[in-house]
Amino acid sequence: MNKTININLGGFFFHIDEVAYQKLRRYLESISKSLSEDSQGKNEIISDIEARISELLSEKITDARQVVSESDIEDIIVIMGQPEDYTEGEEAYSDASYSYKRNSASGKKLFRDGDDKFLGGVASGVAHYFDIDTIWIRLLFLIVTVAGVGAGILVYIALWILLPEAKTTAEKLQMEGEAVNIDNIEKKIREEFTNVSESFRNAANQASEKIKDGASEFSEKMGQTFSAKTKKNNGLQDFLNAIGEIAMVFFKILGKFIGVLFVIFGAAVILSLIIGGFSLGSFEFLNIDGDFISYPDFFFEATLPRWLLTLSLFTLTGIPFLVLLVLGLRMLSSNIKQFSKITAITLLVVWFMALLIIIFTAVEFGASHANYGKSISNNRLDIVEKDTLVLKMINNDVLYYQENLKRSSKKHEVAIDGKLMMYTNDIRLDVKKSNTEYAYFIIQKESYGRNRIKASKNAEKIKYEYTITDNEIVFDAFFLSDLKNIFKDEEIDITVFIPENATIYFDNSVKNFLSDVKNKENIYDKEMVDHHFKMTNIVLKCTDCIEEIKEEEKEQAII
Repeated sequence: MNKTININLGGFFFHIDEVAYQKLRRYLESISKSLSEDSQGKNEIISDIEARISELLSEKITDARQVVSESDIEDIIVIMGQPEDYTEGEEAYSDASYSYKRNSASGKKLFRDGDDKFLGGVASGVAHYFDIDTIWIRLLFLIVTVAGVGAGILVYIALWILLPEAKTTAEKLQMEGEAVNIDNIEKKIREEFTNVSESFRNAANQASEKIKDGASEFSEKMGQTFSAKTKKNNGLQDFLNAIGEIAMVFFKILGKFIGVLFVIFGAAVILSLIIGGFSLGSFEFLNIDGDFISYPDFFFEATLPRWLLTLSLFTLTGIPFLVLLVLGLRMLSSNIKQFSKITAITLLVVWFMALLIIIFTAVEFGASHANYGKSISNNRLDIVEKDTLVLKMINNDVLYYQENLKRSSKKHEVAIDGKLMMYTNDIRLDVKKSNTEYAYFIIQKESYGRNRIKASKNAEKIKYEYTITDNEIVFDAFFLSDLKNIFKDEEIDITVFIPENATIYFDNSVKNFLSDVKNKENIYDKEMVDHHFKMTNIVLKCTDCIEEIKEEEKEQAII
């Protein structure tokens, strides 16, 4: 029966039998001897090796009462490797039972890289796992954040919480996909030790230079002070020094205040973009449009897809305020690091690309409104002298309900057979004398386009309808156009021409659509409804307005 020994290995306690303990002790002593020629970082290497052995034993020992056996130690040595495999030590590890081959590779594990982090080291850790440059992962997070309306931030925070940071040398090797064995641990620690030594040397040189400069400045000030003391002190210098100190304190406070403003404005805008992005994405996902989403003018009739324009607009706005936020944080705390050169260049390139996309779309939008075009249709009516023509207008309340029907240039999005269309009431109605013996009306549709031909075609495509029943015309109080034309100044002008001695009656429904209809009595357009007007040789003349005027005069006389 072998004795058992309690040992502390890498911060963990194990029960190990005597034979296994001796084998483990000789193994660690042999490693220590192989490092005896160069003691640089030796203790840290031994500590990391012990920590790795402790980790491997913990995977094997599932019960705290379980004893580590000799076979367990042999398995550990197979994984860790022999000292003679990586060094030419004077005293080789000669135990025959240790003639094992090294484990040449190990699977990668996902960690956060604390040595190359912008926030939490998530991007650099993922980059190590997929063996690509860190900048591409950071750029991917940025794109997903904007395109996915904030999803990238949530993913980053989740990974930050779930992923452990690679702190030990063994964890850093696992993160980089290197085998966790003795020579790799030694190599990694020596690299880190060299980097630390260089950083310390550079810092020491800078500190030395600053000390020299400070000493020189101090000597100069002491000389000036000594010289000043030889002169008569009238208190003026002390007063000026006090003013200078007060000014310095004031500017420091002002700088902190400005930093707070930068942080507040930057964070508020970025948060607004994220919330707005979530809302926009949710509405689009639910296929909700119309008044819920207000896109900029140039989004319509753009060659580039709407998602790309949205992403570009978010990027164009978000990056400057992100820079403003970081600048404000740096003004408040010197511990905040500035953007690395690669990050700054990447943000600048992405912002410049977004700017080019927006400029291209804006120029394209301007070109689509550059030229005016119209489409005219002439429609004859069977109205002659002494006939009465009735004019009405009607809305489609199912398509877009309006309680008060009136002319308006406001545009609305409506769905017709699953297709989004633009709805508007921008219609003008006028009545003039016909130069012929018959009546007719002209419908003039107006639109804009890249050139006159395209503008005229856009006007032609405007959907407008009317119905004629006997001597009554019922015009639509609206017209429809392609949604891409929602920010074009499209309108319809209707002019009814009637011959002399023909009569026209204005129904109350046309009240808000009449446009400067000339009449002999100079009656306002809205007051012409519910009255009959007869066409003279020049303009209209009311035939049933005199009675109303006389009644009003009588009422006023009685009062």
